[in-house]
Amino acid sequence: MNTILITGGAGFIGSHVVRLFVEKYPDYAIYNLDALTYAGNLENLKDVEKASNYTFLKADICDAETIQSLFKKYRFNKVIHLAAESHVDRSITDPLAFLKTNVLGTINLLNAAKSIWKNDFSNKLFYHVSTDEVYGTLGESGLFTETTSYNPNSPYSASKASSDHFVRAYGETYGLPYIISNCSNNYGPNQFPEKLIPLFIHNILQNKSLPVYGNGNYTRDWLYVIDHAIAINIVFHKGKISETYNIGGCNEWKNIDLVKLLCKLMDVKINKAEGSSERLITFVKDRPGHDLRYAIDATKIRHQLGWKPRVTFETGLSNTIDWYLQNKEWLNNVTSGKYQEYYKKQYATN
Repeated sequence: MNTILITGGAGFIGSHVVRLFVEKYPDYAIYNLDALTYAGNLENLKDVEKASNYTFLKADICDAETIQSLFKKYRFNKVIHLAAESHVDRSITDPLAFLKTNVLGTINLLNAAKSIWKNDFSNKLFYHVSTDEVYGTLGESGLFTETTSYNPNSPYSASKASSDHFVRAYGETYGLPYIISNCSNNYGPNQFPEKLIPLFIHNILQNKSLPVYGNGNYTRDWLYVIDHAIAINIVFHKGKISETYNIGGCNEWKNIDLVKLLCKLMDVKINKAEGSSERLITFVKDRPGHDLRYAIDATKIRHQLGWKPRVTFETGLSNTIDWYLQNKEWLNNVTSGKYQEYYKKQYATN
């Protein structure tokens, strides 16, 4: 029997992974560990919270003693590690929080796994979910591959690069069986509105300005979160130990073009006059060290494991908007209180 620990399972990507595993594998014991910080929300998993194969554990991966005790108690034989501080803007303001969670937290999990599994690594796996931002920035051409050198440019990407290195080091030094995947920008339901798409959906509903960094020409590869969850499932079951897999949407958009498409769709869906939302676009001071372009070459996972994105961006974006429009209470709940203070500080206009 697989007894699987999924860290960060109440967060955006994590909740979709938890749901998929709980529903698809009733014979697996799924343990969702989350500290329930600002981006973790158990409302994301109301539909599976009573499933017989699901257990929620409230804990912080930065608490080494607690993590060790949970491994001893539940004897997890596999880990899918998603818990992380993940917002570049916040990492610029508070790099130490990213060091603690993304680096020390990962080491705590690795130490617990090594301690409990000892040298019996049969049917064991530490699957570490990371980001394409560890590779740095691309020019107008080229793609990130699994062999691209690491060149992180923000405290966030530096912390994820470090955690990737520690996972590989535990594999090489202690024989710990691991897999790493590096994904492109995710979007979809349940994403906390510090990220571009849900932030702008919320602002359009509130008739607030849409803060676009710099000239808006930064380019990202966008991946629908449910496609990503499916990829994680495939890598978990079919991926090769000690391998890395890049998971991308093959879907590049300049920020300004994405925002204009989002505005167009929102005008239609909420019955606003054409062009109304686009008039809310406001260019704001660029953030330090802003990477120009990310783009993933997902050839390896496609050829070796048979995965490719299923959802087109236009469909995924439309579905995402619909979810937020149908869940305005969720959106209002997570954007109250301290979120407002953070927003005012982060997006001050020039």
